[in-house]
Amino acid sequence: MNNTIYSVFGVSESIDTTINQSKNALQRIAENFFNLESVVTFIIAIIIALLLGRVVAMLLRRVTYFIGAQADKTDNIETLTKLRRIETLVVLSIAITRTLLVCIAIYFWWTVSHPSQQPTALLGASAVLAILLTGTFGPILRDFAYGASMMAEHWYGVGDHVSIDPLVDGKGIVERVTLRSTKIRGINGEVIWINNQSIMAVRVTPRGLHAMALELFVSDVEAGVKLIEDTNIRLPIGPLMVTNPLTIMTQAKLGQDLWHITAVSEAAPGREWFLEQFAIDVIKDLDKKNKKPTLIHEPIARYADSEAERRFARTIRNAHKPRLKPQTIAKKVAKAHIKRNNDRAARH
Repeated sequence: MNNTIYSVFGVSESIDTTINQSKNALQRIAENFFNLESVVTFIIAIIIALLLGRVVAMLLRRVTYFIGAQADKTDNIETLTKLRRIETLVVLSIAITRTLLVCIAIYFWWTVSHPSQQPTALLGASAVLAILLTGTFGPILRDFAYGASMMAEHWYGVGDHVSIDPLVDGKGIVERVTLRSTKIRGINGEVIWINNQSIMAVRVTPRGLHAMALELFVSDVEAGVKLIEDTNIRLPIGPLMVTNPLTIMTQAKLGQDLWHITAVSEAAPGREWFLEQFAIDVIKDLDKKNKKPTLIHEPIARYADSEAERRFARTIRNAHKPRLKPQTIAKKVAKAHIKRNNDRAARH
């Protein structure tokens, strides 16, 4: 009985001691962190960091404008790609610089307001604070992780035309990239902000344009060329429409009164219908108005990306290479097996 009473009193005293220790710890924290001098120093340090961040951001944005202007002037696609990557890294460094300035401000506040505390105490406090805020800022931290990995692997850059999956209308020109989000402008002028963790996949349009080829089969090559020239007069030319007139790439005679003409042009992504539908309708209407129609078949529209054609051509060449027949494979395996046995017997 006495042992039970002593144990109960012992537990009660332990609880009281724990409560008193907690109160003392909270009091010390309040005195160290939330006194007037500490709070004022913290606010001043953060304000200076934010102002410096704005100044640095303004300077870096001027650098991006200069790089963008140089990218617009160059005609070399490799140089253009390099300049766009540099522009993306500079834009990305704006957010990183601002974050570093805030971290430096916090460290400065700690060393000035708490000179007697060890620097390791700041690390410990930061770790505890990070654990407490992880639940609240978990989505932002995931955005940072996704954004850092995408930028490290060069998924896309400022100035690229991208299509974001799984978003239905996530198409446009990349205007801004940070570790947390991506800003794109759609072809209709809409501005779309996307959290980086929402980006499952990215489709990048080479050079920001879709090349389209029109295949014409005509009985008179001169009349076919005239059809292309008359169609160009009626095509809407502009950065958000057809970017350049149809250019005849090949003229091949296939037989008696049969010619094959290939004409290529480029259109902004989402405006391919100007070439796939409108241009073909114009060609057919113009041909019908001729006294002697020249079209033998309806024109065909297709994508005409040179890099894709080169890649697929290599795959097709490999696919057309002669394959070994099963009997040939079996013979080669048998010969290798016999040779291996003979070599083993010779060694013994």
